[in-house]
Amino acid sequence: MDSLSRRTMITGGAVAVGSSAMAWAAGPAAAEESQGGEAQASTVLPGDPRYADLRTGSNQRWMGRPEYIRVAGTTAHVVQAVTEAVKAGRRVVARSGGNCFEDFVTSPDVQVVVDLSQMRAISYDRARRAIAVEAGALVADVYRTLFTRWGVVIPAGICQNVGMGGHVVGGAYGALNRLHGLAVDHLYAVEVVVVGRSGAARAVVATREPDDPNHELWWAHTGGGGGNFGIVTRYWFRTPGAKGDDPGELLPKPPPELLLHVQNWPWAGLTQEGFTRLVRNAGAWFEANSAADSPYNSLFSHLRLTHQAHGTVTLAAQLDATRPDAEKLMSDFTAAIGEGVGVAARQTQHRTVPWVHGVWWNGFAGTNPNDRAKYKSAYLRRGFTDDQIAGIHRNLTRADYQPHLGSMVQLAAYGGRVNTVGPEATAVPQRDSVLKVMFASVWQPPRRRRQAPAVDQGVLPRHLRRHGRRPRARRDDGRLLRQLRRRRPQRPAVERL
Repeated sequence: MDSLSRRTMITGGAVAVGSSAMAWAAGPAAAEESQGGEAQASTVLPGDPRYADLRTGSNQRWMGRPEYIRVAGTTAHVVQAVTEAVKAGRRVVARSGGNCFEDFVTSPDVQVVVDLSQMRAISYDRARRAIAVEAGALVADVYRTLFTRWGVVIPAGICQNVGMGGHVVGGAYGALNRLHGLAVDHLYAVEVVVVGRSGAARAVVATREPDDPNHELWWAHTGGGGGNFGIVTRYWFRTPGAKGDDPGELLPKPPPELLLHVQNWPWAGLTQEGFTRLVRNAGAWFEANSAADSPYNSLFSHLRLTHQAHGTVTLAAQLDATRPDAEKLMSDFTAAIGEGVGVAARQTQHRTVPWVHGVWWNGFAGTNPNDRAKYKSAYLRRGFTDDQIAGIHRNLTRADYQPHLGSMVQLAAYGGRVNTVGPEATAVPQRDSVLKVMFASVWQPPRRRRQAPAVDQGVLPRHLRRHGRRPRARRDDGRLLRQLRRRRPQRPAVERL
């Protein structure tokens, strides 16, 4: 690209599919056109029992109202759906796992949703010497399948129900990043349905090969965000420099076992000085221990700074349990984080599990799909300053605010292998950070007023005769009715004439 830089294209705001033709994305001829499968996709309209589930995601702040939802089973289905939407002038977006924190899929101006959840195939592509993963595959499915079949891993996220379609294109960060980098650092190719100048949709494959005419499209999908350049239908993964055609040697291997640890500091007794020391300790530790060759490169952790109404501040961590010094590393780490805090931590978990079991561990629990939430993340090159920590403490101890238990400031481990990749090599420029912070505010929909149960018409006349009025509509109406029924005289099994 000559007149338009990579960063300008991404930060300037790319055009959503269906609202304008992406001439740049569909410029050169496709390296490979996808083949069709089933003859027709499924269309879900308002009123269909499936519509309520497919129109929303993991954040209940929004409920989409698309004109219809197209459930695709093949790339050809996606091409057809995009072609129809663009021709009709409708705004179309993609949904893979439904875990978007914002309203990119559920915005009121979205008219067509292409649901990719049934496109979950995972296979080895011998021609490309890469493992192919369709966009609807969930993170947990990918972990289990890759490990069971070939003993390898893609270093993706910690939320098991996230779809790969939107996850990878954002960079894909998780518990193995310090050890193996980001998922996009292992991305070899991507299949995308794009729209050209003519308004026609087609599938193209872009690879990381420098001479690929679609190379820039591949680069855009290494962190440029979901839906900005088209709809992703498939990824191919192979670690740069991997040799041979054995799929068990083309991607990194996860630790066979994980050492898991959770401990809590009670807010009761945690002074502002102790809180400051805790957060300062975390920043200093990761500044000193985030090199790719650090003995702690397999360590991942969350320090969850929850509101005092929650009762505790929590540290959850994992590392490679097969290291001979694993126990000492974990002990030294937790001691360094808690040094000088002034209140003793309570250990709630400390155990070793097989790696796949660790994928399902609740220590790094994800979101509740029945909540409403706002999340904002940032990358830290160094820990918070004391003034910043004071601001965090002030808001986490406010007495006039009683938040949901999921509201917090969370410090997550970063760095390691992630920082060995240059900032221009992918669309993820944050390659010198040591921590990732997430600010989360979570709440639930207002509770509806409970309706008093209908009064049993057989009980009502007796109540009127006894009390001279109708029963009051109270929360214990159900108990009142049960009591009155128990007092009802029992009729004999056979009435006498």
